[in-house]
Amino acid sequence: MQGPNFGALGATFTVVRAMQIVCLISIIGMTANFVSEMVAAEQKPPQVIIGTLSVTCIATLYIAITYILYFDNILPFLIATGMDSLLLIAVIVVAVVVGKPLSYLDCKTLDDTNGSTASFIASVGLNVKKVNYWVWAGASKTTCYEMKAIWGLSIALCVLFSFSAITSACLWKREKVANVSKDVDTESQNSG
Repeated sequence: MQGPNFGALGATFTVVRAMQIVCLISIIGMTANFVSEMVAAEQKPPQVIIGTLSVTCIATLYIAITYILYFDNILPFLIATGMDSLLLIAVIVVAVVVGKPLSYLDCKTLDDTNGSTASFIASVGLNVKKVNYWVWAGASKTTCYEMKAIWGLSIALCVLFSFSAITSACLWKREKVANVSKDVDTESQNSG
């Protein structure tokens, strides 16, 4: 199976899409685990985690579809540029909302054994609006590092979606110039 031949831009698009899917699947796994543990503890998952899970699931579906269309050489690059830009905005919101309380939390100072994911996430929901962000009840190092990993991967997705939007725009421009050149060649052959 031979994919489209877009040179370095095409290779860049492929690599960025692969990196995006790795980040998204990692975030989906961690947030789904948090939701599962909270449901098992009969607690309501906070909107931050539900929103993160929703955005990443939609983005994963979008990336799978657009890469299939790209591989078949039928991806409308201008639409992909717009959608990548919209997803960039969504992951920026996720990174800011998840990261605001976590940026003040020092995971190294938390206990290794005490606490559960459910109590940590519940504490996130309760403390998001408080000024004193390091007053977290029942947190463990592992849960803290998992939440910080979600935050870090969200930041990485911001960079990757901006990069893929720029790459899609460049591919659209390249395709547009190639189509204009074909039209000029066809007109010159018909007139000659």
